[in-house]
Amino acid sequence: MGLWRGIVVRSRSVFGTIGASLQTMVGGDISLFTELCEKTREDAFDRMLQHAAEKGADTVVGVRYDATEIMQGVTEVLCYGTAVKVRKI
Repeated sequence: MGLWRGIVVRSRSVFGTIGASLQTMVGGDISLFTELCEKTREDAFDRMLQHAAEKGADTVVGVRYDATEIMQGVTEVLCYGTAVKVRKI
């Protein structure tokens, strides 16, 4: 059924950035940014599935992610894959 995508554009909040900056002083996982990335990818994935379902697809295969910084602190996350209609053979 073709290529379908879900796009989310997110910015970091001032408070999240300050909190993450404090976490970098300690080292290790920057949990505030990890949570932001997980949520953003989940939202992009859900949008992709929603768009594919609206066009009659049963599922999406070959899913990939891409991210582009649009401006400082603003990132686009793209989730894309091939939408398919399942049929019994």
